[in-house]
Amino acid sequence: MQGADIIIVGGGSAGAVLAARLSEDPACRVLLLEAGGADRHPLYHLPAGFAKMTKGIGSWGWQTVPQRHLGGRVLRFTQAKVLGGGSSINAQIYTRGHPLDYDEWRQAGCTGWGFDDVLPYFRKAEDNDSRAGPLHGTGGPMGVSRPAAPLPICEAFFAAGEAVGIPRADDLAGADPRGLGYYQLTQRRARRSSTSVAYLRPARGRANLSVRTHAQVLRIVVEGGRATGVEIAGEGVLRASSGVVLAAGAIGSPRLLMLSGLGPADHLRAHGIAVALDQPGVGSNLQDHLDLFAIGACTGPHTYDRYARPLWSAIAGVRYALTRGGPVASSLFETGGFWFADKAARSPDIQFHLGLGSGIEAGVAAMADGGVTINSAYLRPRSRGTVRLASADPLAAPLIDPNYWEDPHDRAMSLEGLRLVREILGAGPLAPFVRAEHLPGPGVRTEAELVAYAHANCKTDHHPAGTCRMGADAGAVVDPRLRFNGIAGLRVADASVMPSVVSSNTNAATIMIAEKAADMILADKGV
Repeated sequence: MQGADIIIVGGGSAGAVLAARLSEDPACRVLLLEAGGADRHPLYHLPAGFAKMTKGIGSWGWQTVPQRHLGGRVLRFTQAKVLGGGSSINAQIYTRGHPLDYDEWRQAGCTGWGFDDVLPYFRKAEDNDSRAGPLHGTGGPMGVSRPAAPLPICEAFFAAGEAVGIPRADDLAGADPRGLGYYQLTQRRARRSSTSVAYLRPARGRANLSVRTHAQVLRIVVEGGRATGVEIAGEGVLRASSGVVLAAGAIGSPRLLMLSGLGPADHLRAHGIAVALDQPGVGSNLQDHLDLFAIGACTGPHTYDRYARPLWSAIAGVRYALTRGGPVASSLFETGGFWFADKAARSPDIQFHLGLGSGIEAGVAAMADGGVTINSAYLRPRSRGTVRLASADPLAAPLIDPNYWEDPHDRAMSLEGLRLVREILGAGPLAPFVRAEHLPGPGVRTEAELVAYAHANCKTDHHPAGTCRMGADAGAVVDPRLRFNGIAGLRVADASVMPSVVSSNTNAATIMIAEKAADMILADKGV
């Protein structure tokens, strides 16, 4: 297939959904282009494979620019480079955010994006193994499951939360997610249910769908104010008779738009890029959840740390092969919840993740004798950052600046979340499992000490959003039907269109955006 009716750029969480849904129309020829590779490696499908993902497998290897408000810290910034995108490398946590997140989108002018508008698309995607009714779906492509391998320390974590005033939660993807509980996971029968597996794999046999990996798109071709195709490295131009849908993510989408001459004119000219459309909003409005964590030294083998050793790892592999249980069946972050840093907040503004080990993610300290990690993230940051080009070279890494803690409110709320984590870790119900707090450590108490600890140890929660903001105002990059403002035949459909980042992990919301985008494209009979 040298061209198609619709070309989708990016085969990640959103792109795989779009390809599967749009190719359901046999009259629509769809070409999906992914710069990364296929998800053949077993670690993409084993739930515990997440432990390897932030350390380089399936990632572009990008990082932030030095963060001015974090003492100049440079953070590793994992972005997927594989079919299925984030859904192939994340911790498989299925949360949607709070319903008020979407109602606020609608109130800001994004007609059709309130919670009651988007709920049918969440339900359409789901094949939930334990929940149904008005809030959850069954029979959809994506497996959503209860954790397959919880440990006793999880129940102690819930009890510790109750001891400090945080209730037990039943449904963390429900109508009012608050409290601590078990997350639902994007798994089916103890295997990762990525969009590559759940959506794309069943569609691959369709004659009207072509999927290409290792296809580096250099630019979107714009002629006469319309997107007419894309240029591929080493091949030239592929034509799209209906148009192009960009689904390269909150970093990749604005990056490609700018390489195509669509973005802030002064920035493009500074790099010698011809300006096709001056659109200052491209690459602006970057939001992300900054993560602060505490690690406790365990009194015994209460978590999965020992399975990082070769012998124990082999034992775990055999157990999983025989039973689909044990450490390999765990996402390693399958419990957590939502609570308040600001007691007056309209809904929970802190998210917790209980890590069943230490050193699970890149840059996080590992305990020699075993540990447990509790992560916290402030969910509604006021700080805004940017994605910019380092040069006109399409292969150069972008300049990623989340601008963490530019707003002092974000710092105050983040530190309050860290204090809550330490309270939970030190509560009585965890005493049989946790010998002592290792990080930040008992010597870290003052505001200045907590800030210094945060500067040295903070990390991203891998939730970038907002860089191609949707809206009805003149500054919006896309309109509420996700059409690029000022260029015909071009839509953007991924986390970059979120006006504000949702109050949770972003993967389920990204899949919802793609489901809704596919319906709009089919209803409009083209891009």
